[in-house]
Amino acid sequence: MSQFFSLPLIGLVLLVVMMVVLWGISLKIRNAAVVDVGWGSAMVVLGLLYAVMSDGYLPRRVALAAMTTAWGLRLAGYLFFTRIWGQPEEGRYKQLREEWGPNADKKLLGFFLMQATVAVVMSVVVLVPALNGAVPAGATVAGLSLLEAGAVVVWFIGFIGEWAADNQLKRFKSAPANQGKVCTRGLWHYSRHPNYFFEWLMWVALAVFALASPWGWLGLISPIIITFFLFRVTGIPATEEQAVRSKGDAYRRYQRTTSAFFPWFPKEDAA
Repeated sequence: MSQFFSLPLIGLVLLVVMMVVLWGISLKIRNAAVVDVGWGSAMVVLGLLYAVMSDGYLPRRVALAAMTTAWGLRLAGYLFFTRIWGQPEEGRYKQLREEWGPNADKKLLGFFLMQATVAVVMSVVVLVPALNGAVPAGATVAGLSLLEAGAVVVWFIGFIGEWAADNQLKRFKSAPANQGKVCTRGLWHYSRHPNYFFEWLMWVALAVFALASPWGWLGLISPIIITFFLFRVTGIPATEEQAVRSKGDAYRRYQRTTSAFFPWFPKEDAA
């Protein structure tokens, strides 16, 4: 039980150091979006830490490390090349700088550190099963219980979906003729935020994976937190405010016809 407290504490120290370094980089390049890269990297750090240092059942630890590392590295790499490398600061962060005024840099440090804290809290969904040393009873798939194996399948669907949504948006934005336009292609035809939906699906899958372990219900806190942030804090609200500012009526039409989150067929524009 001591590892339940000691490993997250070690992880928090590592993430605080990482986020302070990234904050310093953001001051130098004047692009706070490096915190997004830090978010993806944080789960890689925590997933590998728990997998290597915990005493749980090896196939379970390997599966968790593979999922968190694949997710985190893909997301961090995508965000680095779309929001940092050769890119101006994203509108959401420019808006925060304007709202925070002369205290923006200090408040951004708090924002960076908050990301580290939230990542550690949400990582309980990985920690609990990583500490489970019990060998699954009954039928198994690659050493995992049927519930765990099913959760991995759902996680993989989420991973592929998020990758596809991100790449569809990237290709759309890369075409000069699409500048200032709203992407309604591919998955974006069925949801205004398919990337967020599939991100959420992966957290749900990890929570289901955790339910196969003692105290696995603690993992439910992770999809609950990500749902709150997506719908109330840094996800959909901030993204849509910036989209309305930059795209105006075109995005308002998109809001009227297309589901905000769960993919579904678009409806007619009553306006």
